[in-house]
Amino acid sequence: MDGAINLTEGAATAPFYRPAADECEIFAAAHANRLPVLLKGPTGCGKTRFVAHMAARLGRPLYTVACHDDLSAADLIGRYLLKGGETVWADGPLTRAVREGAICYLDEVVEARKDVTVVLHPLTDDRRILPIDRTGEELQAPPGFMLVASYNPGYQNILKTLKPSTRQRFIAIEFDFPRPEHEIAVVVRESGLPEDRVKPLVRLAGKLRALKGQDLEEGVSTRLVVYAATLIAGGMRVERAIETAMIEPLTDEPDVKAGLRDLVTAVFG
Repeated sequence: MDGAINLTEGAATAPFYRPAADECEIFAAAHANRLPVLLKGPTGCGKTRFVAHMAARLGRPLYTVACHDDLSAADLIGRYLLKGGETVWADGPLTRAVREGAICYLDEVVEARKDVTVVLHPLTDDRRILPIDRTGEELQAPPGFMLVASYNPGYQNILKTLKPSTRQRFIAIEFDFPRPEHEIAVVVRESGLPEDRVKPLVRLAGKLRALKGQDLEEGVSTRLVVYAATLIAGGMRVERAIETAMIEPLTDEPDVKAGLRDLVTAVFG
């Protein structure tokens, strides 16, 4: 592969991530071949941690942008600002990433305004350029630059989804919650709670996820399981930790919360 990079380069300092399949190899191959990547999967399943892990292993700087309804193309590219009585140009995170040959990660890209995807198009084909209309520049992305975006297909509605013409500019990797044995290992490492006490938390998480689309809009994330385990490891009662980290964040409906507490009782006795 052109410009292949040794994946062990930054392994010692990379944030912990346990691969589920061959996603690390796919990401590395995409980087080596200058291809953009789209990560698809539910909230809290490890997409952001994965990108941070891969950026460190590949030895690339990382710019992460949490996309939202008001995020515009100017927020990504840059704008003129008043500084010391003068008008100066300030690069946005996407422009800085292109200049530095970094990885730019757009988390939940469909939440951004529509003009954002238009800006991305020249960077996601063989041109790999970023036109900056306000300054008249046209930046050529260096080999190290990589564009990564993510979204949650199961959560987005018809008004917030990626157009097929945009999706087909990326290679895509689908994520899901880890298999129980993998999730147990992750929670043990992140929280410090012993494995025998983590197992029922992960079993409960699996049962809560089965309610997605019925009583719950979203299943419980691995992140929330780690939060619950961390509270328990710090001395909080199991029931209170679960209430705080795995029930209250999922719903505001009293009847649904009562049903979830019954499920907790069934798992923990």
